[in-house]
Amino acid sequence: MADVLTKTDTFAALDACFTADLAALIGSDPPRSLAPSRFIDLVEEVRDLLADSRHPHYEDASDDLDHAADYLTDALTSPDGDQRSLLAWARTHLRDAIGAASCPI
Repeated sequence: MADVLTKTDTFAALDACFTADLAALIGSDPPRSLAPSRFIDLVEEVRDLLADSRHPHYEDASDDLDHAADYLTDALTSPDGDQRSLLAWARTHLRDAIGAASCPI
């Protein structure tokens, strides 16, 4: 039987995968393990800083982070059946954002 991940476990996995990259985008040291709401706060903080840059790659990344934050927030309150797809969309937007922000100028 497959193990079922809880929302906290899933957010911890996203935290482990993306926090260091997100912190690097804003020139910050990565915080230690984040609670789900703090991870969303970090995504929103990076989104806002990149949006203020007015650089096209950063604006694209900011848009993806905005979508990711929405999906992450919805996943916190969604029924377990919806959570998997919401987090998959969030993960896709997080990857796309980091890729767009990492493009050479």
